[in-house]
Amino acid sequence: MARTFHAARPLLAVKPVLLADIGEGIVECEIIQWFVEPGARVEEFSPLCEVQSDKASVEITSRFAGVVKKLYYEAGEMAKVGKPFVDIDIDEADKQPDTQPHRQTELAPAQEPVRPAAEETAPAQVAALTAQESTPQTQPGTKPKGKHATLATPAVRHLCKTLNVDITEVEGTGKDGRVLKEDIQRFVAQRDAQARGTTEPAAKQPPQPTATTPLAEGFGFGFSAPDSAALSGPQQESRVPLTRTQEMMFKTMTRSLAIPHFLYADEIDFTSLVELRKRLNKVLAASGADPSQVTKLSYLPFIIKAVSMALYQYPILNARVEVPSDSAGNGNSKPTLIYRSHHNIGVAVDTPQGLLVPVIKNVGARNILSIASELGRLQSLARAGRLTPDDMSGGTITVSNIGNIGGTYLSPVVVEREVAILGVGRMREVPAFSDVPGEEDKVVRKQVCNFSWSADHRVVDGATLARAAQVVRKIVEEPDVMVMHLR
Repeated sequence: MARTFHAARPLLAVKPVLLADIGEGIVECEIIQWFVEPGARVEEFSPLCEVQSDKASVEITSRFAGVVKKLYYEAGEMAKVGKPFVDIDIDEADKQPDTQPHRQTELAPAQEPVRPAAEETAPAQVAALTAQESTPQTQPGTKPKGKHATLATPAVRHLCKTLNVDITEVEGTGKDGRVLKEDIQRFVAQRDAQARGTTEPAAKQPPQPTATTPLAEGFGFGFSAPDSAALSGPQQESRVPLTRTQEMMFKTMTRSLAIPHFLYADEIDFTSLVELRKRLNKVLAASGADPSQVTKLSYLPFIIKAVSMALYQYPILNARVEVPSDSAGNGNSKPTLIYRSHHNIGVAVDTPQGLLVPVIKNVGARNILSIASELGRLQSLARAGRLTPDDMSGGTITVSNIGNIGGTYLSPVVVEREVAILGVGRMREVPAFSDVPGEEDKVVRKQVCNFSWSADHRVVDGATLARAAQVVRKIVEEPDVMVMHLR
């Protein structure tokens, strides 16, 4: 038996990386995707993974340079804040270079019998054949998938669920083979084309009329006629887990509906605001503004600014209720109102992942263009699933615009840690009597919109909310007042 001496291998320090606190009392996050795998070399500040919290998706970066040794969670699992989620082996040899070459001194070389060449090659041939059988063969003309082929952003994952696509079957064209939206759409187009090709002979037969054909074809809504067998068969149920965004909404709305609500609705005349917006958009179009800047104003920035101006007169709508717990944790201490100086207005955004509420910070210090620019930035990030926790936190009051979808009235739910919310309905054109003195009997065309307010009835009474709503109404109906008071 051979005995050898050799220098000791430089020690490697394994550093567990803890999942940092990302604010707003979040205690766990879902691992959306890993950017590394065991054995991969990472540098300081290199991205390790993407996590989805109750607020937004965030990329977690490495605090150390070294080699990844262990991943504590798989994609889709919940990681605890403050607990290790990855181990990184820090190479001490990089910090203390070894100037002495490794030595290996043979004291008693082992004498091994010489085997015939046939005996040596036979096991090698068997091993080679075994390796060929165990290695998956790539079909000619197909591109092997990268190591990140199954990794995707939340928007892409949602698209896969919507289109019933197994992401592992999709060939990704992104970095390291990552799957993109375009890859999903191309995959679906090819799948549908193949399905049409296989069913083409059957399609040549005349279609049999069914009772649902007039509903599917007569109204042109894009509905597909249901199968008559499915209508006559037994009731079928399928269990689908909530998405992370739906879980967030479930928890948030459960807490919010513990707040006693009351609703106040009003009809707002948008006619003057429509004319002002039209004039301002002409100015923006003629100025040849940078495409990256605001090139067209919507109505929402004006509404947000009007709400902020009303909050100066009724700061209670910008407050929050705090009920401290006693030593027994029973919440028996006296509740207090916390007034806040900045108007951080949340805006509900409909996204492929579900409803998200990013926050425009310090609206009181912004003008209309600044509000519109920040609103556009947040809406783009929300639809791409790239909002940060800071984009989603710190809201003091919320505006929810359902009018762009088509609703006229709504009953919005007050967000936790706030006391009021405004729901904006669809703007519509109606006949009305003129407001011009001497022409009161004249019927004119007006643009109107319904505002629906909800408030926390524990601290806000109906009269206070009605007066605040009237201030917002006056500013929107006479937008020149808004222009005079811009900061």
